[in-house]
Amino acid sequence: MARAEHAQEVTLVRIGQKHLDFRRLRRIVCEAGPSEIRWRNSAILVSWGYVTEMTMDTPLWTPSPERAAGTNMTRFISWVREHTGVPVTDYASLYQWSTAQPEQFWPCVWDFCGVRASRRWDRVVVDGERMPGARWFKGAMLNFAENLLVKSDDTPAIITCDELGRRREVSWAQLARDVALLQRALRQRGVNAGDRIAGYLPNVHETVVAMLATASLGAVWSSCSPDFGVNGVLDRFGQIRPKVIFTTETYFYNGKRIECLERMRRVLEQLSDVETVVIVPYLDEATPGVLPNGVLYAEFLGTGKHGEPEYEPLSFNHPLYILYSSGTTGAPKCLVHGVGGTLLQHMKELVLHTDLKPVERIFYYTTCGWMMWNWLVTSLAVGATIVLYDGAPFYPQASALMDIAQRERVNVFGASARYLAALEKAGVKPARSHDLSSLRTVLSTGSPLAPESFEYVYRHVKGDVQLASISGGTDIISCFALGNPAGPVYRGELQCRGLGMKVEVFNEQGRSVFGEKGELVCTAPFPSMPVGFWNDPDGTKYRQAYFDRFPGVWAHGDYAEITEHGGMIIYGRSDAVLNPAGVRIGTAEITRQVETLPEVLESLAVGQEWDNDVRVVLFVKLREGLTLDDDLRERIRTVIRNNASPRHVPAKLLQVPDLPRTLSGKLVELAVRNVIHDRPVKNLDALANPEALAYFRDRPELRE
Repeated sequence: MARAEHAQEVTLVRIGQKHLDFRRLRRIVCEAGPSEIRWRNSAILVSWGYVTEMTMDTPLWTPSPERAAGTNMTRFISWVREHTGVPVTDYASLYQWSTAQPEQFWPCVWDFCGVRASRRWDRVVVDGERMPGARWFKGAMLNFAENLLVKSDDTPAIITCDELGRRREVSWAQLARDVALLQRALRQRGVNAGDRIAGYLPNVHETVVAMLATASLGAVWSSCSPDFGVNGVLDRFGQIRPKVIFTTETYFYNGKRIECLERMRRVLEQLSDVETVVIVPYLDEATPGVLPNGVLYAEFLGTGKHGEPEYEPLSFNHPLYILYSSGTTGAPKCLVHGVGGTLLQHMKELVLHTDLKPVERIFYYTTCGWMMWNWLVTSLAVGATIVLYDGAPFYPQASALMDIAQRERVNVFGASARYLAALEKAGVKPARSHDLSSLRTVLSTGSPLAPESFEYVYRHVKGDVQLASISGGTDIISCFALGNPAGPVYRGELQCRGLGMKVEVFNEQGRSVFGEKGELVCTAPFPSMPVGFWNDPDGTKYRQAYFDRFPGVWAHGDYAEITEHGGMIIYGRSDAVLNPAGVRIGTAEITRQVETLPEVLESLAVGQEWDNDVRVVLFVKLREGLTLDDDLRERIRTVIRNNASPRHVPAKLLQVPDLPRTLSGKLVELAVRNVIHDRPVKNLDALANPEALAYFRDRPELRE
């Protein structure tokens, strides 16, 4: 970057050990003319009071040499050298080897992470060049539940908390007894390998037990959160026809009691082949007679000796989970994930990329309808304690989850990017108010984590943590890009591409590019690819979902960039990319700038077809009591123009009281885009707040 004509020296404030306060910087330069300011390896170009360009070569955080040396990632690098002779020395060389030699890499993960199997494999991969079509660990026999029940002592395996203030601690020994009892009850009801067992449950201990008992038998577990309505449940469970459903009578969210049994009764009217409905009491007020074939959880377990769980040996690709796509563009896709691929991929991510250790505690704010629940529960396979929370993240106060992190001495804390942004907007500063001395890692996913949220975490949560923004999806029940505990964290970047995941970015012509925005793809098979879609015998729907655009290459649907540091930036969904005047713009490029303003709680950008082109329309949700006046409009446009580009400035800027989101909390640009073009939204039951779409209909401003 060329030095501007009128350079000047400016002293920047350092927060923590390795952080630049960019808001302070903007105040410092607000009176400056065009200039370039340098601080160590960073360069910030200032143009008439606004930061217009930044190059950041200085990380926000770097682990100390002692901390990096003690990570599982560093130990794995040494282990690989010792056991294979491959001369890997750092993450870059390890990643290169892992994608070039998958037949060596994945067995190393298996052995280093201690996967349990009753029989090892005959071949690591068959048809390893086919995607889809590669088959992993042919001949191996294992059981998912056996790999999660790794301890039998009286230390805590699961800690559950809820917004009513209740807390429950379950030991490893008790967890094994609970699984054994439920396993016996399911077997007595005729549950066999391949049968579907469904959960319509809150995030409680019994949900984990039900999943583990199901997996121990080789049956297939599928769950959705109780905030799904009747049609949402039928769209999912109606496709897989479960033999047994676990439900609850009620749950609480944001201080409100929400009843479930009436909804389940209506579901069962159209799922008449469900043989048993097990009611897990939330407040011990349930009565089984409300539902056909209903039985209380305690009665279903019965009496007698608990014994020990028994584990059905299963092939690597035997179905374990059925997960669902969001369903915002039609009926949800039923994604079948296998026993071995799920376990091996999760172990790699938890042990190596998250550095999780057996004595630690891990928390992720999630419901049972989001894949992060499945990911969190696999932490048991490491021997770690999982901390569950059921309720609203800001109830009864904005610091609710931080209170749990402090009280339970959480080591790894995970939540959505939206949660971290909302925490900042709420003015919560845990670094001042909480003892987070146990916390060493913060995880974020669900949507791109804005650079400003990186700053917030290091300034106001904790200065010495690994902040790992991670990205993947339900489609692969894991991540394409995530954290490296032995590496630096750069503002706005995911630290690295996942080991064994040959992730690239393709341009419009299908060529791999670095340092440019394009389609996130994976060009080689990996073990956690779906076994297939349910009710898709010839694989047609599966291939259409991921392989139509680039034959033989997984196109994930994210708009991304690989950075010079080897990390990634995610700019949003590629199917929501804006294209004004032929320029491709990721929606997050706009919204992350807008949401730096304190008046703006959330924002959503879409492209509107207009005058034989596309124009950008930005909707904003403001703090209560505020109105989008001319002054705020101009400040929004200015911050976008100067921190992104003039092409990013929306043609239309409108205020709405709420933004539509999926049940897992993701904003849905496509639904809004359909509404403003008078097109139908195919599946309203996939939305947590479908009534919000009314704010986008018949807006006269969009006809001008």
